[in-house]
Amino acid sequence: MLAINLAVADLAVAGGAKAEHLVPYRIVGDGIPESLTGSPGDAARGRALVLARSTTCILCHSGPFPETRFQGDLAPDLRDAGNRWSASQLRLRLVDASRFNPQTIMPSYYRNDDLVRVGRNFAGKPILAAAEIEDIVAFLATLRD
Repeated sequence: MLAINLAVADLAVAGGAKAEHLVPYRIVGDGIPESLTGSPGDAARGRALVLARSTTCILCHSGPFPETRFQGDLAPDLRDAGNRWSASQLRLRLVDASRFNPQTIMPSYYRNDDLVRVGRNFAGKPILAAAEIEDIVAFLATLRD
């Protein structure tokens, strides 16, 4: 498990941190109901982000991406993600997956506090920008059967 965490951290560093301050958001129940940017994301950009190895999504998750080789099998398949989770729930999972499972190996993509083993390139910065979170939410919400 430690090797997986280190591999994810190394890949995240290779992708480069975004120099962005966190926008405030409100958690309601098991989700973040309002867009972090105030507008919907772009599903096409979200798909590209999910498949980009630098975001690490596809390293752990698999999905309906026949053109992508070597998809992960450590995390839930993203097929039908839009049926299983609302946009609000998807947003919170991306922002801070540890709220659902404190032992998760999924990075908290939009946090910068109380993190451990953070590379110096990421200290005080989120892995993804608010717009990138919204793009990924928009894409995952389209994955329906």
